[in-house]
Amino acid sequence: MAPPSAQTSGSNKKAQLGRFAGYVFASAGAVIGALLLIVSLWRPDAFYGLRSMATDAASPVGEAGAATRTGSRSFFEAIAGYYDAGNKNAELERENEIARVRLAEMRALEQENARLKALLDLTEGEIEAIATGRLIGSSSASTRRFGYLSAGSNDGVAVGMPVTSPMGLVGRILEAGGSTSRVLLLTDPESIVPVRRATDDVVAFAEGRADGSLRIRLINLGINPLELGDIFVTSGAGGLFRPGVAVAMVTEITDDGAIGQLLSNPAATDFVVIEPIFEPEAVEAFDTPLLTDQAAEGNDSEPAPGDAD
Repeated sequence: MAPPSAQTSGSNKKAQLGRFAGYVFASAGAVIGALLLIVSLWRPDAFYGLRSMATDAASPVGEAGAATRTGSRSFFEAIAGYYDAGNKNAELERENEIARVRLAEMRALEQENARLKALLDLTEGEIEAIATGRLIGSSSASTRRFGYLSAGSNDGVAVGMPVTSPMGLVGRILEAGGSTSRVLLLTDPESIVPVRRATDDVVAFAEGRADGSLRIRLINLGINPLELGDIFVTSGAGGLFRPGVAVAMVTEITDDGAIGQLLSNPAATDFVVIEPIFEPEAVEAFDTPLLTDQAAEGNDSEPAPGDAD
């Protein structure tokens, strides 16, 4: 019997058997691989079915990987697009602000051009203008309503001449100095203008109310035919104002007429046109104190620039 140190333990036997099995499997694998190589070289189409089956079996894994790659790329692209969209939105907002400013400027220019064109048309109309001037102020500490004009007798301005703007009648000259004039505005309580409704022959008088509005009193009393929005123009009666000049728009109906809003607001008027008296002979034949007495009664307050109303 051999000594104990020379005997082979159980673990060594297992290791030897494992190595032997490894050699056998490796040899078998090599032989099978060689056979498969020979078959693939001899008949390449022999493994088409196996490759198709392997591809089908691995397709779910490939699809999952592709979806993961696409999702991750879309996620990062979405983040990049978000920041890029934020920058673009900020840029568009700045462009919109600039566009709004430009639009406001263009509208202001259009309004200025329309105002100047209307003034030009007014001065080049059938009535030859006496002069053109600017309203430079008004009475500010009085119940009377006077305007002050940067044109006077040196420019041909005389007492009684109508003062108009592109929007309509403003008033009439009350006093004429050398280079300035005082205008009796339509809203003055002493101002009375013969008017008619623009759409027919409903006649009335427009009286100033000192609050920026006019009282329209019908001559023929009865059923009040006036409606909100009616436009009144000068009728030409009396010979002072030429007919057809816009005066007021009805904003409130009363028992004997209406309350009208002045169409040519002096506070919003820059340049005005001084026109000749429509029928000087009729005015001279009429009560001439109409042109002079009110001037003596007027308030001699100093001009307050930019306060005309």
